[in-house]
Amino acid sequence: MLVRLYEASTVGDWETGKIILDKCPDLLLRVDPSPNFGAALHMATEADETKFTLNFVKNLVDMMEEDLEIKNRISNTAFWLACLAGNTRTALIMIKKNPRLLDIRGDNESFPLCACASSGTYDLVKILYNYSQKMKGSHWTNEDRSMTLFNCMDRGFFDVALQILEDHPELADKVLMLAILAGKPDAFNRVEKKLITRIIQSTFIFFGMKAPLITEDDSDDALKLLKIFWGHATKTMTYDEITSTIGNPFSLIPEERQDSFGILGVAAKMGNTIFLVELIRTYPALMVLQNNDGLTIFHIAVMHRHQDIYNLLYEVGSIHRNDICRLSDNSGNNMLHLVGKTSKERAAKTSGASLLMQRELLWFKDVEKMIPPYLREAKNKYGQTPYELFAKENEDLVSKGLEWMKDCMVVATLIVTVAFAVAFTVPGGYNQDHGSPIFIHDCTFLVFVIADAVSLISSSTSLLMFLSVLTSQHDQRDFMYSLPRKLMIGLLTLFISVAALMVTFSASFFVLYHKGLKWVSILIAAFATVPVIVFALLQRHLLVDMFRSTYDSRYLFNPKKRMLYTTKPSF
Repeated sequence: MLVRLYEASTVGDWETGKIILDKCPDLLLRVDPSPNFGAALHMATEADETKFTLNFVKNLVDMMEEDLEIKNRISNTAFWLACLAGNTRTALIMIKKNPRLLDIRGDNESFPLCACASSGTYDLVKILYNYSQKMKGSHWTNEDRSMTLFNCMDRGFFDVALQILEDHPELADKVLMLAILAGKPDAFNRVEKKLITRIIQSTFIFFGMKAPLITEDDSDDALKLLKIFWGHATKTMTYDEITSTIGNPFSLIPEERQDSFGILGVAAKMGNTIFLVELIRTYPALMVLQNNDGLTIFHIAVMHRHQDIYNLLYEVGSIHRNDICRLSDNSGNNMLHLVGKTSKERAAKTSGASLLMQRELLWFKDVEKMIPPYLREAKNKYGQTPYELFAKENEDLVSKGLEWMKDCMVVATLIVTVAFAVAFTVPGGYNQDHGSPIFIHDCTFLVFVIADAVSLISSSTSLLMFLSVLTSQHDQRDFMYSLPRKLMIGLLTLFISVAALMVTFSASFFVLYHKGLKWVSILIAAFATVPVIVFALLQRHLLVDMFRSTYDSRYLFNPKKRMLYTTKPSF
């Protein structure tokens, strides 16, 4: 019977469930011996929320009062499980019936609110926080509040975390909460002004009126949290206490994000520029702080190719910059050695081996200009100079880049062959008397001839571009500008040849069927645009990446916009 009741609760079949409970009333409160199940309500709570399952839960709850507090074999109420699963409507049905459920601890002695914050939903967390009287009851300990705050921050419920700090300002001393913010760079991204807001501001300025002030920083909850925790630390702790604290917070950092540098290392590895800027503004000495491997945050940023953090070096002054660049890790690798090592992050983000090679060269060249000249030929403990290490690490990229171009060559060759053959097999054939094409005076035939010529010329140009790359001896440095330009020209002309070939194909149908079946020609021409559109969509990102890498690369480093000292320090 218990199995049939579980099946009914899973699909929300209350008719079957009521029949079973009428026959066996004891099943309503019987606790299943399995630790993952419990009483009937526990089983119903685990089902997905639909109108049927919600009706099943509501009917069960109506049959129970204090029995709602019954626990399964691992001391969890059905309400606690609903909060853990984030089943908002199910949880509300139960708490409205019995508000005491909110104060009953479950697994690991945690309250339902804490469980919901760890893996539940944002809406339910906000509702439960208000139901809990903002965690101000005597049964709430500071440890409970801290764990709930931690879970809210870890899940990204930053506005709830801010509310908790406002209601419980004593939690601001939890400096190790910075470990969570360090691993969330996306939380600090500024939200761009909406289009309507920009239009309104532009209108005010156009008419010479003062535009309404809109401060985006105030809406950045993650930044507010950072300022609260970091501000408390700088006011109550010494520099030595701060460095020892933020250097070893492994109890709060997930294992996959842990770094021997603690909070600073996690932020540098994740590319959390704004986080580091806030810390460095108060304590500039953090810039030269080294971890156990001898690396600063800038060395870590170079290893993971985070140019926003690396660009902060342009703002710290020549003395500090030289001091940082002179530092080496335990293997004798200076910053230029580190940029010579292949970055897995960059390889995952860049399309095409050629573009990856170009971006790596851009990094190498800029760091080479950054460090003192005598370090450019320095050797590590393995006897390698920076460029020797760079050449060894990236030797496969050259062959992969050239192999990729061979595939493009095959396509260009096929189009050349087709376009050349089409030029001498014109639709309608030739006049047997004087040898000229029969439809030579039709406008559509003229379109056919021109489109075929464009396809042949552009595909030939594309083929020659790819051939010039494959037949010449290219050094790794040629991937900086020469090869990307040739690749971009080759792909653009290849696209033009595909488009022109489709125009040629469509025009041939107009030549043959323009008098009797014109609708057929129109339909075929419409379908002929599909390959062109698909080609453009598939290669769009590649072409954009090539253009940016070739012509916008000078804006990657030493940008005009400053981040570190553009505003007054926050504290």
